[in-house]
Amino acid sequence: MSAITFTGSDRPGWSERWQKWRVGLFSSPINTATTLLVVALATWVAWRLFQWAVVNATWSGTAQDCQANSGACWAFVRANIKLMVFATYPTQMLWRPIASLVLMFGLVISSMAPRLWSRRLAFAWIVVPVVVCLLLSGSFSGTRISTNEWGGLPLTMLIWTIAYAASFLIAIPLALARRSNMGGTRVASIGFIEIVRGMPMLVVLYVSSLIVPMMLPIFDINLFFSVEVALTIFIASYLAETLRAGIQALPAGQNEAARALGLSYWQTTGLVILPQALRAIIPPLVNLGIGVLLSTPLVGFIGMIDFLTAVRFAASQEQIWPGCYNEAYAFAASIYFVICFGASRYSLWLERRLKGRLGHGVKRQGPEET
Repeated sequence: MSAITFTGSDRPGWSERWQKWRVGLFSSPINTATTLLVVALATWVAWRLFQWAVVNATWSGTAQDCQANSGACWAFVRANIKLMVFATYPTQMLWRPIASLVLMFGLVISSMAPRLWSRRLAFAWIVVPVVVCLLLSGSFSGTRISTNEWGGLPLTMLIWTIAYAASFLIAIPLALARRSNMGGTRVASIGFIEIVRGMPMLVVLYVSSLIVPMMLPIFDINLFFSVEVALTIFIASYLAETLRAGIQALPAGQNEAARALGLSYWQTTGLVILPQALRAIIPPLVNLGIGVLLSTPLVGFIGMIDFLTAVRFAASQEQIWPGCYNEAYAFAASIYFVICFGASRYSLWLERRLKGRLGHGVKRQGPEET
């Protein structure tokens, strides 16, 4: 079978891409007018935003210097960066939340490399949160730092890391129980998942922080602990449905082949089913992680000072920095955007990579080979 070659005209290039854009945007007078109007409006908005954020902005100085200009007051961000990122954490021990951020972001970035996926990485997801909790609590320093003083971006990342990692420990049994042949186990799993998924996250947080301590007055329940438990259960209910879909998407022959080899149920599940199901749902797992991270500011409604709450506290200093809400929330939005946009692009890259590896694993046969 002769190899197929591409000529210059057959190979996809800029001419074909431009043709698609031209047909989609300028195929008729109405489409052309709409395109030009949208481009003009976007250009005007971008220029006004550039003027506010860069051209007329105040990069250093005091509140009086900011009031003299019509642009953004980035001097406010420089003066309040510590409060917005680390909240009320003691200044003399600031290296601890900084080290915590380095550890957590390092863990997340390391998890993005497929060649590092191993039991060691899974063990790191257990060790790193424990080390961060020890750092933030002031261990081995002689000064005990209460969880009420934890705040800012380290608290947001810690809440997300613990809840997202611990949810797998609950989601996997729930997903397996939902597909169980035992009616009672399946019904109990379905009921638990649907009840938790049917409640807003804010309601779950209020129940964990207010109702549960009232029901158990003899126990001194820590707010941070109760929030982590509530978020873990809430995330696990969504993760269980995602994992169930991944298991259900696998061909039935996988299970049958494992049973034919003499593998038990748990061997089949742990060695054959779960690895393939987890690999199939990696992009949805990334999307779920992004959604959980964007939902963490809800903990501010129950008294915790997360990153967005700390930013709001900094912006509320009207006597010192009047009218700096735009700059404060622009700073918070940029941090969330960098994290979530990077995660979304990684999800797309990983999905293409997994599909590419699957495609290379399938041998295409020619007519003379069939």
